[in-house]
Amino acid sequence: MDTTLDDPLVGRVLDGRYRIDARIAAGGMATVYRALDTRLDRVLALKIMHPALAAEPGFVERFIREAKSVARLAHPNVVAVFDQGAEGPYVYLAMEYVSGCTLRDVLRERGALQPRAALDILEPVLAALGAAHRAGFVHRDMKPENVLIGDDGRVKVADFGLVRSVDTVTSTTGAVLGTVSYLAPEQIENGTADTRADVYACGVVLYEMLTGGKPHSGGTPAQVLYRHLNEDVPAPSAAVPGLPAALDGLVATATARSPEGRPEDAVALLGLARGARAGLTDAELDAVPPQARAGERSSAEDRTGVIPRPMGVPAHNPHHTSRLEMPPVPPAAPAAPAPAASRLRAPRRGVLLALAGVLLALGLGAGVWYISSGQFTQVPPVLGKTEQQARDRLKEAGLGVKGVDRRFSSTFERGTVMDSDPAPGQQVRGNGSVTLVVSRGPEIVSVPGVKGKPLEAARAELTKAGLAPGMVTQAFSADVPQGSVISTDPAAGQKRAPDTAVALVVSKGRPVPVPSTVGMPTDQARSVLEGLGLKVETAAEQVHSLQPAGRVANQSVAAGTQAAAGDTVTLTVSKGPRQVPVPDVRGRNVDDARKTLEAAGFQVKVDRPFLSFSDTVDAQSVPGGSAAPEGSTITIRTKGL
Repeated sequence: MDTTLDDPLVGRVLDGRYRIDARIAAGGMATVYRALDTRLDRVLALKIMHPALAAEPGFVERFIREAKSVARLAHPNVVAVFDQGAEGPYVYLAMEYVSGCTLRDVLRERGALQPRAALDILEPVLAALGAAHRAGFVHRDMKPENVLIGDDGRVKVADFGLVRSVDTVTSTTGAVLGTVSYLAPEQIENGTADTRADVYACGVVLYEMLTGGKPHSGGTPAQVLYRHLNEDVPAPSAAVPGLPAALDGLVATATARSPEGRPEDAVALLGLARGARAGLTDAELDAVPPQARAGERSSAEDRTGVIPRPMGVPAHNPHHTSRLEMPPVPPAAPAAPAPAASRLRAPRRGVLLALAGVLLALGLGAGVWYISSGQFTQVPPVLGKTEQQARDRLKEAGLGVKGVDRRFSSTFERGTVMDSDPAPGQQVRGNGSVTLVVSRGPEIVSVPGVKGKPLEAARAELTKAGLAPGMVTQAFSADVPQGSVISTDPAAGQKRAPDTAVALVVSKGRPVPVPSTVGMPTDQARSVLEGLGLKVETAAEQVHSLQPAGRVANQSVAAGTQAAAGDTVTLTVSKGPRQVPVPDVRGRNVDDARKTLEAAGFQVKVDRPFLSFSDTVDAQSVPGGSAAPEGSTITIRTKGL
């Protein structure tokens, strides 16, 4: 029977917020569900740790580390983590949801890809891993199942649940460290992995995209692991004649058996990949590959527990344009027979122990995965498709449409499928029918009237109406109390989609004209300003000024401007003018004497006796060499007859 149909969590609202709608993937550590964030009306993926593991603090700590690690990787090609929490035995991560498929789905359907398509997928994957590597993390589980391709072609890396700090060494036998086909030799042999283990896995993934099959096959996982330890990854052109030598070299460099022979991290490999692309012609990039070795895709290590549904949501990546429009491919070639176990040399004792640990951790060969016997038909991916496209895909899968339910949604465009029952990835007995849930587009919200309401009350009312309180600015108002809303943008009564931001203009109260208090005694100035409803503070330090000591020398709000009731005006008190040395200007020309005194900080008055025609200074009111208050007036006198 299909265990996903009876999942007890489907239909439940977790943590009072996340409505679980469908189970879309299952792994050894957690199960992934498609869910709805009822608070934000957003479809997302909910990764819930298996309750048995949640009882162990070590696993919970690891699960929480995933949230913190990915939250640090703000990169458009990494599936983002929105939230992390727990309710009872359920510990969860809330992540982006991708409407599309995994690279594994593409390889199963298409087989080998054109070089351009392979590089268009590889480059954003390396960009995502490069961000992780430079942030100090290793993914450790790179494989096609963890490469998500949105319906619009955007590429994201998912499932950083196995990340470790770059300088952390762990044992292979202590945790699930990835599907065996993508493990680097050092992971198998001694359980260590750094950024170059991710580089190795990406090289294997590139080989698989170029050829349609894995580089090392085997009847058992142990055989595959042995070959990774003892055989180089072959050149892709050996399986697909005509592939450019540059791609052979790229795969060989990434999959060198010795870590020292590989690029140091994904950033370095990305540079090599872009260099290889630049050296290829359009004809080489767009060559349609024969489906060589496609039969190897059914080898032992391919049987995973992931229900073919993606998780995460596509995010705009301005640096990547994916080209996944591939022409139809001819039928796959027959699979080459896997080498018999008896032909393999016995590996060393240490390697045997490591292999046993990996096999135990992965649960391979234990019969834990459900394999459909043909009684069920899997619902194909239809989310984000138009209603007609969804009907066509269901028809191709041999399924009918039971009915159409139309609902409002701010996530899915009008006329596109936002859900189905059963959900994509679930299975229907025989040739059953599916109910499609089609978006009616965003529900229109009327902006409520909040004029005159206190700011917090207005924000609460906007939120209750399904809108988002936006930017707040202030303005004077003679009729709206201080702290209350004057107006909104959009205005009250206008129609908007849910979660639209509404800007608020809040009253500063009636305007208060600020008078000049410079020169007033401090107490008098304070009385005047407080009488207008303003607050008054006195600066800690006094300053020299032309004002007498104890009077106001300056005020923080200029005279003639407007303030709001309750605004603060700071007064600076004068400690009197400074005493400045007086220059001796006797015997000088009147104009020169004036300039000298003014430059010293004094005012100048010229006294000419009756019938005096002299321009020479004969006397000055303050003797030269003495001191006088800065800004005071000094009188100079010319000679008389």
